[in-house]
Amino acid sequence: MTATVTEQPPHTTAAAVAELRVLRERARLGPGAKATAAQHAKGKLTARERIDLLLDPGTFQEVEQLRRHRAVGFGLEAKRPYTDGVVTGWGTVDGRTVFVYAHDFRVFGGALGEAHAAKIHKVMDLAVAAGAPLVSLNDGAGARIQEGVSALAGYGGIFRRNTKASGVIPQISVMLGPCAGGAAYSPALTDFVFMVRDTSQMFITGPDVVQAVTGEEITQNGLGGADVHAAVSGVAHFVHDDERTCLAEVRYLLSLLPSNNREAPPSLPGGDPVDRRNDALLDLVPADGNRPYDMREVLEEIVDHGDLLEVHEHWARNVICALARIDGRVVGIVANQPRFLAGVLDIEASEKAARFVQLCDAFNIPLLTLVDVPGFLPGVSQEHGGIIRHGAKLLYAYCNATVPRISLVLRKAYGGAYIVMDSQSIGADLTYAWPTNEIAVMGAEGAANVVFRREIANSDDPETVRAEKIAAYRSELMHPYYAAERGLVDDVIDPAETRRTLAGALAMLRTKHADLPSRKHGNPPQ
Repeated sequence: MTATVTEQPPHTTAAAVAELRVLRERARLGPGAKATAAQHAKGKLTARERIDLLLDPGTFQEVEQLRRHRAVGFGLEAKRPYTDGVVTGWGTVDGRTVFVYAHDFRVFGGALGEAHAAKIHKVMDLAVAAGAPLVSLNDGAGARIQEGVSALAGYGGIFRRNTKASGVIPQISVMLGPCAGGAAYSPALTDFVFMVRDTSQMFITGPDVVQAVTGEEITQNGLGGADVHAAVSGVAHFVHDDERTCLAEVRYLLSLLPSNNREAPPSLPGGDPVDRRNDALLDLVPADGNRPYDMREVLEEIVDHGDLLEVHEHWARNVICALARIDGRVVGIVANQPRFLAGVLDIEASEKAARFVQLCDAFNIPLLTLVDVPGFLPGVSQEHGGIIRHGAKLLYAYCNATVPRISLVLRKAYGGAYIVMDSQSIGADLTYAWPTNEIAVMGAEGAANVVFRREIANSDDPETVRAEKIAAYRSELMHPYYAAERGLVDDVIDPAETRRTLAGALAMLRTKHADLPSRKHGNPPQ
């Protein structure tokens, strides 16, 4: 008996391409208009809308668009959407390659499963191999519970890759929705965290768990909202009111960073004369060291066009960390801020500045330190909180940095805080000071009370003797040229010449090369 063969219609290439287009369109649209409308109703964009705002138009190249999970149980086998809830790929920002992954909250709530994680692992590996920045657009409900431990292993792979990429390529996390539990650790491992008010939250345990364990009642935003992490915990570096503004700022940040640790940050035509005088600085900074002023205004006067991107603007406000350009080239700035706590260094300021110094050193960004510091903040809470080890973090970061380092003392530079703020003794390449500088172990009043304590106490007129001793100490040890006479300051400069002086120093140090001792890694204070 001869078997009957059913003839199939010829399968042409054109038909295969047509089928591919249908599948791609299905993957692109996702679960449909209703889910998209629900996302928009929350004030949130979809994953693809966010990618379109982040990348240059028409440059996105998607990876594994047709990937689907292979899990079974709990009804998962009947729900196998394309992309598996994350859109991955690469494109360009201002013509430079950038890799991106974006959780799609419309698919499984953006929850991470095995296939979802594999896609993220793939794009992270590609970013490191290509030497290009990685941006994650986070809007997910954590691990996909139905997939059990496989989902947890997926997060482990992300954390390991975050760590290996640290200091190799810039990693930026953009929080555009919830991020709870272990998922919050990936952003914490990256270089920068952006958050959007009202729509993004980060916490390890949510409000329900907190209430069950401690009895405390708190909302999601009160526990881990954008303003909380920007001003209280220090987890978020930048916070914005809406997604469009947030993603525009991510693009701006990328313009100030190199693609990887083997390159310098991109330079731009300055357009702001290098020799522009800074006469305004004579009035911005009071000669009286006890009067406050806004250090940000000083920085805006010095840098190109007054433009700077302040990092952690709302946290540890007694120190400013910012990226800017001088003569068209990127520089990282650390500066005491006398408007807050008189510019003292405390636990949070030390941590903030230390992390920023390490970032700049990792990505070949020269460091400029502006000093006006009365010391470390005294107090029981600071001592018990570990100001010694936290202050040592900043000291370690500066001592370990090999990029060009320039410091400028504007007014006060007292005690250990003076040393820590990139003094010449810990390796600053060049140190400058204004003629209003006071570099000393401590202020004249405190020094006189210690050095001449007995003489003052035994005198017939203690107040008059104290005033005389303060004046003598200031005249002998705190005059503006004392440090310069001993080679601890390379030059005392006219404030109006600050921009020209710093630009010239940065240009000279552009070819600086320094090696660290051969070692696996250091053991910095924690």
